[in-house]
Amino acid sequence: MSVITDAFFKKTASWILLPRKEEMVLNVIKKIIFLFMTMVGALGNISVSMNYMFSWWGGSEKKPIHLILIHLAFANIIILLGKGLPNTMAAWGLRNFLDDIGCKILIYLGRVARGVSICTSSLLTVVQAIIISPRASGWRRLRPKSAWHIFPFFSFFWMLNALISMNLIYSITSTRPNISQFKSEDTYCYFMLESQKTKWIVLPLKVLRDAVFQGAMGGASGYMVLLLHKHYQHVLYLQNSKLLYRTPPELRAAQSVLLLMLCFVFFYWTDCAFSLLLSLSLGYNSLMINIQEFMTLGYATFSPLVLIHRDGLLDECWHALWEKLRNYCSHFSVQ
Repeated sequence: MSVITDAFFKKTASWILLPRKEEMVLNVIKKIIFLFMTMVGALGNISVSMNYMFSWWGGSEKKPIHLILIHLAFANIIILLGKGLPNTMAAWGLRNFLDDIGCKILIYLGRVARGVSICTSSLLTVVQAIIISPRASGWRRLRPKSAWHIFPFFSFFWMLNALISMNLIYSITSTRPNISQFKSEDTYCYFMLESQKTKWIVLPLKVLRDAVFQGAMGGASGYMVLLLHKHYQHVLYLQNSKLLYRTPPELRAAQSVLLLMLCFVFFYWTDCAFSLLLSLSLGYNSLMINIQEFMTLGYATFSPLVLIHRDGLLDECWHALWEKLRNYCSHFSVQ
């Protein structure tokens, strides 16, 4: 009888320990992924912003696209600092490291920056489509005369998203509220239930923002695909005619922007799909929550890598730094 009892308890203990082992493995994977995404995303966005800053201040022509990409990288850095860094610290066991004000500031800035990133990506696509449009097209008239004309759009984006996310200031706390007031947690901060009136004011504004800017993004992307298809047919004609033809830099930039928009669409709609599934699910699914958090950081992490790989930004950045250093050393040696 004792042998049977010992065997029963050993088998029961193995059933209990197995989920714990799997949970420990998942926690380790979560720590590594959050740390990787935060570090790689921050370094990538800093590299992109520094490269375009050098091009902005060193070049004779101030290109609007460079200014928009700098602003997009800045918004992505704030997303990673407001969402990725606290999640990384919480995943590594540093909980309760934020007070009430810290929670409000970090989550509010991260949410505002995410909205700004959506708006800036839309502006990037529209401006690039206008730049590569034919000279006889009516869209050509909307081309920015100067890069400084872009700044009012940036101010509008920040004010718009700051107003849309204003409800977060009142619904975020660092201390766990009562069960009746509890909505969800963000591993380090808590969200309280909002009134129905606030919910029906904020939700339509978010939907309208995303519909307008993503609609503009989709229309501009389709227009660029049409222009690139015509350019491809023109290149085939010239190759058949044995004429040499090089792709203009504006069209190469348009190809990079389209890849960037594909990256945005993938991460945005995957995030929306997981958010919808989580809202419809009755139980607590930690795996889906972690995947949804990864998708939220996906665009901010991988969008600079798309630009670095597509345009060879690191090579250009190091070449510019080397040229400046060599000129400085030659000037110093002459003196």
